[in-house]
Amino acid sequence: MSKLKKAEEFVNVYRVKKEQFPAFHVTPPCGWMNDPNGFSSYHGKIHLFYQFHPYNEAWGPMHWGHSETTDFVKWTELPIALAPDQSYDDAGCFSGSAIETEKGHLLVYTGVTEQEENGVKNVYQNQCLAIGNGKTYTKLAQNPVVTGDMMPEHFSREHFRDPKIWKEEDGYYMVVGNKTDDGKPHVVLFHSEDAISWEYVSVLAKDDTGMLGTMWECPDFFCLDGAYVLITSPQNLSADEEFHNGNNSVYYMGSYDKNQHIFHYDAVYSLDDGLDFYAPQTMLADDGRRIMIAWMQSWDSNIRPEGQKWSGMMILPRELKVKDGKILQSPVREIENYHRNGVRYEKQEVEGTCRFDGIKGRVLDMTVEIAGGDFREFTISVAQNEQFHTDFSILQHKNRIEIDRTYSGMVRDANAIRRIKVKSPCKKWKLRIILDKYSMEVFLNDGQQVFSTTFYTSLEADQISFVCDGKAIVNLEKYDIVVA
Repeated sequence: MSKLKKAEEFVNVYRVKKEQFPAFHVTPPCGWMNDPNGFSSYHGKIHLFYQFHPYNEAWGPMHWGHSETTDFVKWTELPIALAPDQSYDDAGCFSGSAIETEKGHLLVYTGVTEQEENGVKNVYQNQCLAIGNGKTYTKLAQNPVVTGDMMPEHFSREHFRDPKIWKEEDGYYMVVGNKTDDGKPHVVLFHSEDAISWEYVSVLAKDDTGMLGTMWECPDFFCLDGAYVLITSPQNLSADEEFHNGNNSVYYMGSYDKNQHIFHYDAVYSLDDGLDFYAPQTMLADDGRRIMIAWMQSWDSNIRPEGQKWSGMMILPRELKVKDGKILQSPVREIENYHRNGVRYEKQEVEGTCRFDGIKGRVLDMTVEIAGGDFREFTISVAQNEQFHTDFSILQHKNRIEIDRTYSGMVRDANAIRRIKVKSPCKKWKLRIILDKYSMEVFLNDGQQVFSTTFYTSLEADQISFVCDGKAIVNLEKYDIVVA
């Protein structure tokens, strides 16, 4: 039996019941999920693939799981697209991307092999192709089509992964994450006229300072609102006022020299300041919007409860725009098609701890505007009952945000609190909060900053409280989200 068929049969037997999952965030049918892959449009539908280990709730030999949608909100599970079953990928089909071509839906992924040489196990990562019809995919006989030997000698053959493909007038381009033998991260660029035969072009971008991590995973390069943007997920960052410790996801703003194929960046920013966000990937929707999705989990703080037979979820896809040299993020507008049971309050005074009739639940879209008042700290406490709560706090006197899931029911010694500087001047506060059973995504002031966090609190904890140490005047608007 093929590895692909074996994996699919396993999923069919051990698939988790639908009611145990979030309502509208992509999850694996069972087992483990990490990076989104192949986020793309094909024949009028949006496809999302993802790193998938069906046999266990921990990372393992990587397959490609597969889902599709027509609106970025309601997803349909499809058969597994790739399994590690060839000599050039038998240690894993790692992350990659996809594009619609005249030949079909082309997947580009990192094939991983392990070879023992002189008693030492060496790992090699190369770029491979598969082509399909939106349902099933066949790996190309030419694989691997891009190898580490196509790059300069001092570039890593082991850390060479996560290809992102796009098309321009003169053919196809592909960026791939890599680093030098002395640990300096960079993104390398390749070109092809037919998407099959590739040649090395340049180092698109790099960091020689040692300040931006040791490896830039999951690169993504595009032009948005007239500005060039590079997204990467650096490993091993040290915290400062912009970034947190460990694996981050960042974007670089700058200019692109098309003659030399070099991206010159002059600013670097965090993409998400929450506890759970990594490996974002974008696509250009058929209507021209740049849409981003990402893995909503952290490598170092996996708080999945014991006994839960799935691990990992994606964020709700987001629309990206550039304003004043920075990216603004907002939930895809299609989520509003699933709004039900609207509740509104205007000019309500919040002193001490307050609750409002109809403002509760674990699957909802809520906007909180603080229109005035005098306070130092203002907290929105969600997924709450007598025992549990997860808090999002504005520390106005410190110009900081604090996320605290200490009392969410987690039993692991993992990161529970994150404190983040408010990075844009703020006279008034507007918070849009998306809840989906086990997650919270907060969009501050129309997406100037975003905070994604998971918590696996029992679902009966569905109260929402507002806590103020002074007096705040607030406007509230809340909708349940119903995705049948």
